[in-house]
Amino acid sequence: MNRPIRIAPSILSADFTRLGDEIRAIDADGADYIHVDVMDGHFVPNITIGPLIVSAIRPLTRKLIDVHLMIAPVDPFLSAFAKAGADSITVHAEAGPHLHRSLQAIRAEGKRAGVAINPATPVSAIEHVIDDVDLILVMSVNPGFGGQKFIAQSYAKLRQARALIGGRPIDLEVDGGVSVDNARALAEAGADLFVAGTSVFSGNDPTSYAGRIAAIRNAATAVTA
Repeated sequence: MNRPIRIAPSILSADFTRLGDEIRAIDADGADYIHVDVMDGHFVPNITIGPLIVSAIRPLTRKLIDVHLMIAPVDPFLSAFAKAGADSITVHAEAGPHLHRSLQAIRAEGKRAGVAINPATPVSAIEHVIDDVDLILVMSVNPGFGGQKFIAQSYAKLRQARALIGGRPIDLEVDGGVSVDNARALAEAGADLFVAGTSVFSGNDPTSYAGRIAAIRNAATAVTA
């Protein structure tokens, strides 16, 4: 099934001294989802934010808040992020021994359940939970930091993930090094949800966000034009 191209700016690259204004700006300027990267300094080599930030931004937007948990263990924190206002919660296939249980716990909270795979993790790792997810996230950089170089092998993984999805109503998200320069190739490989951090927020000039979001969307949709 064909799904529309959606853009999810990652607030990891936002100016946190005026985070509220940054959220309002991308909301008004065409963001489809608000992507929230949560890192614990353990599963990935960086520490970012927790449920309190999600609860703080929830009243600022009616857009879907897309929370990406790069933490381990993950299960003890699922309820807190759900209650904070996340609409979609993505966990890593590599973050714990009981992926199916984690996905079921997310859905039990009434949230969309996502699974992410790191660059070295094969798509086959999620084959047996495919009917338990609403979103697959293919990491196209090693998780932990924004602004990294895109890993070209990710195109093949996206094609494999798209084949696994088949006709299921599952988002295929790509995160890492996404830009106007590779958006068309990513869409051709099957991605329909684009996480864009640096490519939207670079310079933290709100007057530029609308044009950047539109440019990525237009580049991606050119594949079907």
